[in-house]
Amino acid sequence: VQLVESGGGLVQAGGSLRLSCAASGITFSIYVMGWYRQAPGKQRELVATIISGGGSTDYADSVKGRFTISRDNAKNTVYLQMDSLNPEDTAVYFCSAARLGTRLRYWGQGTQVTVSS
Repeated sequence: VQLVESGGGLVQAGGSLRLSCAASGITFSIYVMGWYRQAPGKQRELVATIISGGGSTDYADSVKGRFTISRDNAKNTVYLQMDSLNPEDTAVYFCSAARLGTRLRYWGQGTQVTVSS
C-alpha cells in the first residue's frame, strides 16, 4: 500500500495550494480518505475527511470555508484545495486511508506546507 502526497510548498498568506494524494495497493473507492496535519511541537490533527462515495465531507472548524476535500475514484486520488492560507496552516500534511468498521488505516509520508506572513 502506498499513499503519495504532492503539492506542498511555500506560499504567502492569502494564497492557495492544492494537495494531491495518489493511492495504490488498496481498493480506493471503499476507503474513507482524510487529510491530517502536524505542526512543530503539536499533535497531529484532522483537517478533512471524505467518505467513499464522495458525497459527504467533514472539516475541522479552523479550515471550514477555506479548504475543500474531493476525490476521484477513477484516479485513486484525493485532493485538498487550500485557499486563504494563513501562517497557522503551516504544517506537514498527511494523507490517510481508513476502512470503516476495521482498525485498518494507512498513512502517506507527508508533504510540507509553509505559509509566510
